[in-house]
Amino acid sequence: MPLFSSRHGYKPKASDILIREDAPESFRLYLLILMYPYMGLKKLRSIICKAAKEAPDPNNWGENDFMKSEIEQVLLDAQWYQVYDAIELFVEALYNDQYPKFEEELNDYFIEKGIGWKLSDWQIEVRGDADFEIALESARETLEKSNIPTSANEIKEAIRDLSRRPNPEITGSIQHSVAALECLCRKVTGEQTMTLGKLIKENPQIVPQPLNDVVTKIFGFASIKGRHLQEGNDPTYEEAELVVHLSAAICTYLCKVELPTNV
Repeated sequence: MPLFSSRHGYKPKASDILIREDAPESFRLYLLILMYPYMGLKKLRSIICKAAKEAPDPNNWGENDFMKSEIEQVLLDAQWYQVYDAIELFVEALYNDQYPKFEEELNDYFIEKGIGWKLSDWQIEVRGDADFEIALESARETLEKSNIPTSANEIKEAIRDLSRRPNPEITGSIQHSVAALECLCRKVTGEQTMTLGKLIKENPQIVPQPLNDVVTKIFGFASIKGRHLQEGNDPTYEEAELVVHLSAAICTYLCKVELPTNV
């Protein structure tokens, strides 16, 4: 039976994101609490050991408290990124009908504890603040419903690039998010060869003026920071996140306003 909070629709309030390149001890221990109901200890031990690149103790063969202690210690000793590897290996072993509940439980924890990751489509991805997440989810859903798979995929690739660790692919995320916007503008205008900058210049009505200048500036920024880099002028993670956010929001707008009369 669902717990009180689920029955009455209470959700954790989103905390500021404080943790990215870390997996605190409290999280590791809570993660095991979430995992235990889904499978036996031997199978779970195999997954945790694989993620941590450790061999299981051959003398510890019974599914009992000793094996639980072994699993706990291996996870506590693992590198922070191996903990997230363990999550992905774990969900691979779940049945399809088990996955949604685990995803919800884990993501609720991430939100409440300010951990900047989320489990989505069986993979760990970067998580931004609430506005960022709403913009991305809206863009993905709208692009897919509007049958614009290339732009939808470019948004997903932008997120994957931001999610890469230990080194996010910052320039890649900028390029993919702007490619999503460029592809959609080509669909709207019917111009299949123009760059985004030229598309907006030739079709300034696509986005209400003077907001069309914003699209032009995004393209200019992407050209400087994403394609034609200069030494010492690398884009920051926060700049890339902003470009992805803006591109996703404009994609959503174009799908809702322009495509109904152009498709």
